[in-house]
Amino acid sequence: MATGAADSNGTTAAATRAAFAPSEWGDYFITYDPPLAQRSEEWMREKAEELKQRVQKMFVFEDGSVAGAVALVDTLERLGLEGHFREEIAAAITRIQLAGQESTGFVGGSDAHDLGVTATRFRLLRQHGLWVSTDVFDRFRDGDGNFSASLSSNTDDPRILLSLYNAAHMAVPGDVDAVLDNARFFARRCLEAMAKGELLSPAAEQVARALDHPLPRFTGLLETMRYVAEWWRDLYDTVNLRYARDRMVEIYFWSCGMIPEEELSRARLMFAKTFGLVSILDDTYDVHATAEECLSLTQAMQRWDESAVPVLPEYLRILYIKTLSTFKEFEDLLEPHEKYRMSYAKKAYQLQAEYYMQEAQWSSDKYRPSFKEHEELCGKSCDLIMLNLVALMGYGASATKELFEWAFAIPDVVRAGTQIGRFLNDISSYKLGKNKKDLPSGVECYMMEKCVTGEEAVAAIATMIEERWRTMNKACMEMDRALLPVAQLVANIARSNEVIYLCGRDGYTFGSHIKDLVTALFLDPIPL
Repeated sequence: MATGAADSNGTTAAATRAAFAPSEWGDYFITYDPPLAQRSEEWMREKAEELKQRVQKMFVFEDGSVAGAVALVDTLERLGLEGHFREEIAAAITRIQLAGQESTGFVGGSDAHDLGVTATRFRLLRQHGLWVSTDVFDRFRDGDGNFSASLSSNTDDPRILLSLYNAAHMAVPGDVDAVLDNARFFARRCLEAMAKGELLSPAAEQVARALDHPLPRFTGLLETMRYVAEWWRDLYDTVNLRYARDRMVEIYFWSCGMIPEEELSRARLMFAKTFGLVSILDDTYDVHATAEECLSLTQAMQRWDESAVPVLPEYLRILYIKTLSTFKEFEDLLEPHEKYRMSYAKKAYQLQAEYYMQEAQWSSDKYRPSFKEHEELCGKSCDLIMLNLVALMGYGASATKELFEWAFAIPDVVRAGTQIGRFLNDISSYKLGKNKKDLPSGVECYMMEKCVTGEEAVAAIATMIEERWRTMNKACMEMDRALLPVAQLVANIARSNEVIYLCGRDGYTFGSHIKDLVTALFLDPIPL
């Protein structure tokens, strides 16, 4: 770990540090299986929630495909988004149930694809407390009651068998003919054979996890964490930019502190994914790209279209394409009346690239900004203004267009919250060291401008942090109640930053600094 070094004037200057350390967690949360006691507690909570959902309308599915409705409901629930669609999902579940009873709009073949839809439908309905007979599996069995061996012929894609295996864990006392016992045995045997083969990631991890811990008995929080971890592993490995920080576990920890409400899981997911993308973007500008490459990347971001791919260096093209596709996924998650929000999030991301470009230009020119210049630019480039808008995009009806307009204009409460994060990061980078291409930190700018020691500069900036907190506290008490969602988000970001950068540490760059907190939040059972 880098430490401060004395300069020729007797003050302490921030040292530089080597390349970013690898992730503290690797693929831990992709393969993690919680202990039995925690599993049982979470499973009972999930079942109680399902019973509650029986009397709620949750989701209205416009498309005529029942298979599509099954897939959509399953995806939303596995992502922890059901709180946003309670009424719509209830309506969809009813429709899915009736489609099976009436054989209308429901696939009725006996091939593997139909088994996947049938099994997922069976699991969803039973998870929602609706009785489904095991007779729905009869057409997939032979005269002796065994499942057809042809259903396991695709040894490269385990998804169909995983659907059957998960459905088999929804057995109840009174199920006749041991159909689900046979289904569990058949699917497990086939999946174990696949696991011994050459399954690629993430299919191999999904199979291993299901064999130890089937989906209906898995905690929702960790399932979302696992989904995000798998998404990140695919992104990080695909873009293949090893100079960038591998920190999705820390990002998800951050997002849970910022957006803890269960019903805001859509916002939490958007925040975490965007944070991951912009972290790679930040490290590209900061530690790797040349000035010319930074310029081409900034120009491509302003165009926001795949036609800009050829102007980019080859190593940045996949990152750019993944950025566009991820934002398109966000747009698809929005209701028609919410889609206007995309313009704010996209513009904020484009501005982020411009801020990074300005920093890169200062670094290339070896320009030493004044403390005021540093505060103005780096307060914007610290991502929090943009991430605040992205998170708001995932909110429900409380996030109005007027709220987006107000937040985009960077009012005092937003500025104060982002400056808290910026100043905390500045103190950390001064104490722990920074990358060779990084600009002088705010501490260093203050030292040079005021001719003070590092300790004096840190103390002065700590006072500024306290002032910004007071500004934010006052604003939250005096503002229009309709604007509170933004203020609460900003306050939660600031609180998360206080945890990440506590006492000068940097729990994002150095994941080991908050490993115990991640363990406590996601892994340690709560004593009763």
